[in-house]
Amino acid sequence: MFLRNRLTVAACLLALSSPVWAAGAHTYDFGQPAPAAKASRSIEVVMGDMSFDPKAIEVKAGETVRFVLVNKGQLLHEFNLGDAAMHASHQQEMLKMQQSGMLTPTGMKEMSHDMAGMDHSAMGHDAMAMGAMKQGMKHDDSNSVLVEPGKTAELTWTFSKAVNLEFACNIPGHYQAGMVGKLTVSQ
Repeated sequence: MFLRNRLTVAACLLALSSPVWAAGAHTYDFGQPAPAAKASRSIEVVMGDMSFDPKAIEVKAGETVRFVLVNKGQLLHEFNLGDAAMHASHQQEMLKMQQSGMLTPTGMKEMSHDMAGMDHSAMGHDAMAMGAMKQGMKHDDSNSVLVEPGKTAELTWTFSKAVNLEFACNIPGHYQAGMVGKLTVSQ
């Protein structure tokens, strides 16, 4: 157990040199990341202390959307695309990061490098941790981005099929406090 935790932390520490949106080990049946230049439109999403504005977004299957994420709150927030089950699973990973002391209310704990974009999906997953160490990725979830207070970030996504999704902040307690919105992908 001790060795597994050390490997996980080591993977996170080594995963510091790629862009935050870098594609990782996960694939998603509802779409994939895309370069911002491919976007047919941009949607600004403002993150408040426990809210998103807008609360609902509609897109079309096949559409590539550039989400511009503006954190006007006092806390670190996440913008994560997925369904309720994916969010529940990711919340457990984020909780482990918080319990380890790596996730703070306003960012990732600083060690020797900027930890804001680390591979937080690798927490508690040995195979992913080893993959992250080998590949040097700092963020394994291509459907997710962390945004520090007062900062702006982007996530560009091509939606592959009609589906009902959510966009959510999975930092412990944020989803439960209402930091979740509806994302409808229509034909």
